[in-house]
Amino acid sequence: MTLNIQIAVDCRDPQALADWWAETLEWAVEPQDEDFIRSMIAQGFAAEAETTRHHGKLVWGAGAAIRPPEELDAKPPARRILFQTVPEEKTIKNRIHWDVNLAGADKDAARAVLEARGATFLWTASQGPHSWHTMADPEGNEFCIS
Repeated sequence: MTLNIQIAVDCRDPQALADWWAETLEWAVEPQDEDFIRSMIAQGFAAEAETTRHHGKLVWGAGAAIRPPEELDAKPPARRILFQTVPEEKTIKNRIHWDVNLAGADKDAARAVLEARGATFLWTASQGPHSWHTMADPEGNEFCIS
């Protein structure tokens, strides 16, 4: 049996961080259903204050998710990263992070592109012949590229 996985990432601005990671991983932001959101508000299950507008569309303010584009219609999704709001800023090193395999692309060139898009270079490390750059996304979440 193969299990599906969702990774939840605490953040301050889930829509912006979902956009950033979707571009970084060549994934897609999961579309949100404006009619469903309006229906939940009309029925009293949600409040207008729980929504926001992002790229001109009504979305839930508390979260946004990304998936590989070929899995956007999968129910349930096999792989999904959910970005959800938390009130506090990140203050310590992550206990979990992800490694981005660059599929043979030059990691120094990828580092420069990521830095230009708002990532921060933290350090370079190696183990035997394998080396990687540890980076932080625009909200400080660590990840490695190799």
